[in-house]
Amino acid sequence: MTNKLLIEGLSDAVGFVGGALLGFWAGRLLGLDLFAPGYGYASIGGIVLVGLGSGLGLQVARRWRNARGEDKE
Repeated sequence: MTNKLLIEGLSDAVGFVGGALLGFWAGRLLGLDLFAPGYGYASIGGIVLVGLGSGLGLQVARRWRNARGEDKE
């Protein structure tokens, strides 16, 4: 049981952080700076891409876990 919870937590964390990093670097490639001063279009666009990337990364991690059968009790 504990091992299953550990795998769930670690895979969620890796998916979330990995997706956020992919969103961050995609924003940098598009010229959207998450850390730009103020709340201009570039900053808001960077924030949106990081949010979308982290959410998508979490969903990918959960689908991967479901495909492996890790969530079955």
